[in-house]
Amino acid sequence: MSSSRRVRGALLAWVVGLGVLRLTFWAPEVCPPLTSTGARASAVSAGDWIVANQEPSGRYLYGWNRDDSTPAEDYNLVRHAGVTMSLYQFVEAGEFEFLDAADRGLRWMLDRLEPAGDGTAFTGGDTAKLGAAALLAVSLAHRRIVTDDPIHDDTLLAVTRFLVGQQRDDGSMLNFYDVEGQAPVPGETSVYATGEALWAIAMVHELFPLEGYRAPALLTLDYLSTRRDADEDFFPQPWPDQWAAYSLAEMVEWGLEDHHIDYARGLLHRYASFIRFDAQRGTGYGSVTHGPAPRGSGYGTWIEGLAELRSMTQVDARMADLATGADEALACGAARLAEQQVPASSNAPPEVAGAWFYDDFTRMDDQQHAASGLLAAEPVLP
Repeated sequence: MSSSRRVRGALLAWVVGLGVLRLTFWAPEVCPPLTSTGARASAVSAGDWIVANQEPSGRYLYGWNRDDSTPAEDYNLVRHAGVTMSLYQFVEAGEFEFLDAADRGLRWMLDRLEPAGDGTAFTGGDTAKLGAAALLAVSLAHRRIVTDDPIHDDTLLAVTRFLVGQQRDDGSMLNFYDVEGQAPVPGETSVYATGEALWAIAMVHELFPLEGYRAPALLTLDYLSTRRDADEDFFPQPWPDQWAAYSLAEMVEWGLEDHHIDYARGLLHRYASFIRFDAQRGTGYGSVTHGPAPRGSGYGTWIEGLAELRSMTQVDARMADLATGADEALACGAARLAEQQVPASSNAPPEVAGAWFYDDFTRMDDQQHAASGLLAAEPVLP
């Protein structure tokens, strides 16, 4: 082959490669406008969906099939606790009309407590899940913060003792507890529950600093920052764990070490890259090259995680250089998330209005995570 043909071949390959990158990683991003008022209205509509479909007992509508107007038959204790937590986040944001519904959801959980070791677990059967107890504790902690009511302090501390009892020597957390046998189930962990438990323990330390929960919280943060992703065989790393982001933001003023900040920076970059990739779906070819948009719960966790990590850029100088990029990505992601919501002003039934649907199905945590993310994104919006 002549040198001129080789040059032309190399040039053609470069042009084709550049075109592929332009259609994927370098495609233009589309970020619709969203104000803080619009984000609050979108979040409140999601909260209204939760409340409108809550039973008097405190149990929530788990899911809704829009195509045939039928409810989902499943239920999930961890997601119940997460939805209750989000309602208390509304109250913390000044939306006090959600307090009664949050308290109903809380009572439903308090009716399902069982002794577990030297503490208390939230369970619906013979086995207790770490994540369910963790988000119950987070709900109780948020309620304590927003109401200053100590009525549930003993329960909160008992649930926290259960969480710490699930911790192993390396900071990892066992996911299940055998209520009948009164012992943790060995060998089983959860990628979600470890971060949930860490956030709960950190919040309880902030509320009750003399109870001794600083050390176990730092031990699990060390594990998440250095070993968890390898132990769970995640690639690429870091695994996008919004519960770890909540925990880092809660603990940012504790004097975090450099490896904690390195982990936080990696998480922030991960969430920002997800949002940038999604924003390319707004182009004429983006929906083809980038696939379908994630469901509301998935996108909501991106916004939650990024918002929590963005708050660290305002506090820790080692994160400050990421502030502008985090603000831009967060504003874009919140706007794209809000755009996918069924408008509350539509004539849709209460099971539909204010919800995020994926393949004509919505689940209660779609509204939970989307609402929590939109509330957290407000500081970066005009």
